[in-house]
Amino acid sequence: MAATVLIIDDEQTLNHFVQEDLREAGYESLGALTGQEGLDLIRSQEVDLVLLDQQLPDMHGLDVLKVIREEEPDIPVIIVTGHGEIDCAVQAMKLGAYDYMKKPYNLDTLLLVAAKALEASAMRREIRRLRREARNRYALTWIVGETPQMKAIAQLLMRVAPTNASVLLQGESGTGKEVVANAIHQQSNRAEQAFVALNCAAIPDALLESELFGYEAGAFTGAHKQKKGLIEAADGGTLFLDEISGMKPEMQTKLLRVLETRTLRRVGGTRDIKVDIRIIAASNQDLVKAIREGTFREDLYYRLGVVTVNLPPLRERIVDLPLFVAAFIDDFNRSTGRNITGVSAEALRLLKAYSWPGNIRELRNVIERAIILCDGEEIRPQHLPAEIVACQPGPAAAPADAKGDGTPSNGHGLNLKDAVARLEEDLIRRALALADGNQTRAANALGISRDELRYRLRKYQLE
Repeated sequence: MAATVLIIDDEQTLNHFVQEDLREAGYESLGALTGQEGLDLIRSQEVDLVLLDQQLPDMHGLDVLKVIREEEPDIPVIIVTGHGEIDCAVQAMKLGAYDYMKKPYNLDTLLLVAAKALEASAMRREIRRLRREARNRYALTWIVGETPQMKAIAQLLMRVAPTNASVLLQGESGTGKEVVANAIHQQSNRAEQAFVALNCAAIPDALLESELFGYEAGAFTGAHKQKKGLIEAADGGTLFLDEISGMKPEMQTKLLRVLETRTLRRVGGTRDIKVDIRIIAASNQDLVKAIREGTFREDLYYRLGVVTVNLPPLRERIVDLPLFVAAFIDDFNRSTGRNITGVSAEALRLLKAYSWPGNIRELRNVIERAIILCDGEEIRPQHLPAEIVACQPGPAAAPADAKGDGTPSNGHGLNLKDAVARLEEDLIRRALALADGNQTRAANALGISRDELRYRLRKYQLE
């Protein structure tokens, strides 16, 4: 479909001939003789490019430009200037005009500038589309799941995402803290700006300050030129600080100053630089305990944790495991060109029986490995790691190598895993009996969530 160019110029004859020239070049063209008429056309029709004269009978061209920039920021505007209007053209460029041209029109120059403006506009629109897709992708790949706890967390994050409040994510390694942080960013009004992530524990203490704050030329040996830090790189966007508990107290003090003053000073610098950032921090350590031990500042904790979210480990939301498996298979199918349709029932039982110490990150790695090894249409037990295959689901009361009384055949009676499993199954049976089969009351009696109880009912085939 041909691009549509709108000419807003009160010289009627010139307006008409420019329209004709553009049509011969393959464009659709529209004409307006006043600023208001031009704005009405933009509001009522699809317009891809505007040629805007500075001098109009009802409005100044710069005023028309301001309205277009506010209402349709993706439409490029080329300002047309007469003799002695170059200063106004420069001002128009500052207001967001794509380019300017002098009267009378040179057709070849006009067509060249128009083509470049439309190409730049198409590129901006494609970037916006990709960002929207990324935003939607994060919204979809951050799996909320079926557990009440995760649904409550999702509702909380939907409320906090559009704000500028700092968020503290706590949870074991691999629970998806960075994915959640990016989802918050993508659903915020900062989504068009940068999301900058830093693992504080992965940067040596001596380099962390210059990495975050940047440095001036000559600040230290080897600093040959000025370098902006990650805080400046995140200006207007979001800075994600993972493993914040690994930050030393001196750096905590400097970060606190940034949060309180919204300014930073580069290493070796003498002036403060204003920054507009949102900070999302994450930790797999108990920061309250770190405060008691004197390794983490209490005032920084409260500044970071305006909203605190505790992400549960995968073993406490095993009911959601099939959702993650399906999402990961879909991701890896796209990236590898495979067409794996799913997971066999036996493989899924093994995945559900495993304790997942590495949480969602470990599950993702397992699925990636399985897809590489899979020689059919579905993932089967032989495609899973040995430690998962060894974790056989089902009753634990009497292993295959046990005597009739449940004592292991080695004669020592010291198989801790089997003993704990037998005790756990017995307690669950007793709790269900006392609760007349009511799972919620049984879970409360056992001091676990209903989802944890349901997982164990499946594990011991007590459903």
